[in-house]
This record gives sequence, structure tokens and C-alpha cells, in this order.
Amino acid sequence: MANKFHIITYGCQMNKSDSERIESVLEGLGLSNASSAEEADLIILNTCSVRQSAEDRVYGRLKNFHSLKKQNPKLIIAVTGCMVGRDKKKKFLKKMPDVDLYFTIDELPRLPQMIHSLRPDIAEKKIACDYLQIRPHYHNGFQAFVTIETGCDKYCAYCVVPYARGPVRHRPVADIVAEITELAAKGCLEITLLGQTVNNFKAVDPENFCAENPFQDNFAALLWEINQISGIERLHWTAAHPNHMNDEVIAAMRLPKQVNYLHLAVQSGSNTVLKRMNRPYEAEDYIKTIKKVREARPDIAVATDIIVGFPGETSKDFKKTAELYKRVGFDISYTAMYSPRSGTAAARLYGDDVSREEKKKRWQKLEKLMEKTTLAKNKNYQGREVSVLVEFCNEGVCQGRSSEMKLVEFPSTEDLTGTIQRVIIESPKTWILYGRKI
Repeated sequence: MANKFHIITYGCQMNKSDSERIESVLEGLGLSNASSAEEADLIILNTCSVRQSAEDRVYGRLKNFHSLKKQNPKLIIAVTGCMVGRDKKKKFLKKMPDVDLYFTIDELPRLPQMIHSLRPDIAEKKIACDYLQIRPHYHNGFQAFVTIETGCDKYCAYCVVPYARGPVRHRPVADIVAEITELAAKGCLEITLLGQTVNNFKAVDPENFCAENPFQDNFAALLWEINQISGIERLHWTAAHPNHMNDEVIAAMRLPKQVNYLHLAVQSGSNTVLKRMNRPYEAEDYIKTIKKVREARPDIAVATDIIVGFPGETSKDFKKTAELYKRVGFDISYTAMYSPRSGTAAARLYGDDVSREEKKKRWQKLEKLMEKTTLAKNKNYQGREVSVLVEFCNEGVCQGRSSEMKLVEFPSTEDLTGTIQRVIIESPKTWILYGRKI
């Protein structure tokens, strides 16, 4: 019977992309994907460290696997991802008695050797030395995540990424373009570029930009290059940093394959809090940037990230965040209550002095503001035509995302999964735009 693996992924799109690389490596070793952990001979948890709750879920899941180890003596349990990356002294590992393999994502090329050392019946296979050169196992044929950089040098006071993933590393332009060209040849329609500060991409091989490329900024130039690839219809990227939304990047947002959507984290509307967060811009700078973006694309949908309850955040500071929210008019926001992360500047320098009750109140206020704003924004789509990439169809209903990343649902007698459809919106709600196919 063939050996089987099961991957459990926590966290962001970058982790999901990393899991696709892990899957590719394991399939190359002859292992097949199990539908559940109970059926697997190898379980890999790809972890997130952004909040304590994310790490707690990992510990809880591992406890559940203790009985599986007793039932299946050959079971290998492995942990990778951001928890491992920031656990330099292996303190977390001491709380994981059933874990057999514990490796950073950069060590992925060594995984075949590590597995073989525990299970000699699984043959080793030499793979690329750099984990970013490993082609992922893409989960559908029409959408793909493409990582263009990993790591971060920003050191925001609350964030573990620089500790978990190390300093920023950029992939060569030639590798990125080659991967996307391969995807396009296989019918991929939508590419999402990934990076911790994706719009600060620096080419290690700028000579591979086309001579006719009009942009000097490396990220804008990369967007132009991808726009020349036949077959790609939609281009999206995350996560952008406000400081790198320069005029050329904004100009590149006018390119025809760019989705009509921007996710740009603000984190706070208070300049005092932004400074303590080590976010080197002010609220007015952010607002000016959004104004420029909307001048380039007047009907663009804008999303953001906000942290409430950061150390020292007063009621007045929070009020400024709510005011900024109203001024910008976000289509959606991803709001988190501050969670201290060991090793970060915020954990070292500040006390967690905003109570959980107060954090929750502020979170709820922003959630209500978001729901009100999102519904008002979505009502503007009444009677409008949108372009929808259909992600799945079931029982006569198709669902997908518009170019504005709005969830759209419409009836259809045929399965249109993986196609782009024109849809007239007839009933816009807070989270879904209901319409009919043209």
C-alpha cells in the first residue's frame, strides 16, 4: 500500500503557497495525498505565528494526534512554517513530544533526506537547493499563487515575520516570468503575486527586463512583464506596503490585466500609534496615497488591515482610526485585536496595557462600521456589469470573485468553473453580490 501524507495549513496565502511546494516534494517521493490525518503515514503542520491563538491551535491539534501515533507506529508527524522559523532555541519544540521532524520552510529541499532517515523504505530524491525553485502543486488550473519574495526587513513592532522568515529574499525576474508563462500555457487565468512587502520587489537580475519596458521601479516593471504574457487575464498582488506605493507602481495599476482591487494595510489611524508600531508613515500620507490610487482607478475596491488595542492605544487614538476608516471608505477590512508576540519589539518595549474587553469593544465597533460601509459600497453595484472568475458551481449556482474581489453568485444550468463570465448585479448584499449571467 502506498504511503500517504496529509498537510494542515494555518495562516496567510504565503503559507498556502508553501504547502503547495511541500505537496509537490512529497508527490515526487511517490507519496499520495490522504483525505484525512487518520489515513496518513506522514502529517505535516505548516504553522502561523501571527497571533497566539494561531499557535495554540497547533498545540491543540498535536495533542489530538497522540492517539494516531499509538495506532500507527510508522506515522511521522512534522512541523514547519513560521512557528519553527522563530523558534531559534527550540522552546516550542519542547512542548511537542510527538513531533518527529521540525524544520524551517527554507529547509524544505532537505525534507526527502529527513523522511528517508526515519523511513528507509521511502527513497530519497534530490531536488532544487532553494525552496523557492520548487514548483508548487497548484490546486486548480485557473488560479495560482506565485511567490516573488520571502522574508521581511521592515520590523514592524508587532510582527514576527522578520524573525520567522528572516531577511527579505527576492526571486529572479527570469524565474518568476518562466513560472507564470508555464502556468499560462496550462490554462491559468489569474495570478496572485505574493510577498511580505510585495511592492518593494527588487530584481536580482534587472537585465532580464525587456528593453521596451517603460518602468524604472522594479515592481512596476515586473507587473508590465507579466501583462505581456498571453493567456493571463487577471493579476493580483499582496501584501503591499504604503511606503512603496510610489507613482510608478500606481501607474502600473492601470495595466489591463490588473484586478480592480488593492489591499493596503494601514494598521492604525493614529500617528502616535503608527510610530510605536514602527510604521514609517502618517495617516495623512496613507490618505494621500489612496487618493492617488483612486485617481488612477476611480472605481477601485480598497481593503486594509487594522490592529486594535496596540500598547498605548487610547480611546482618542482609536477614534482617529475610525475617522480614517470613514474618510477612506474601505470596501473591507481585516481587523485584529493586538496579541503580544515573543521576540518582537512591542513585546520587549511595551506592556500589553489595553484590556481584552476594551480590545473586543473596539474590534466590534470597527466590524459594525465595516458592515455599514461595505453594504453602502456594494449597493453601488446595483445594475452594474462585473467580470467574474468562477471558482465553483454547485446545484445550479455558480460563485466566484469579481475583478474587485467581491464575492458574486449567479444561477447557471452549466458548470462554468474556471471561466470568466460577465454578470449583471441584481441584488447586492453585504458579503455577496447576486446577479445573472449575460
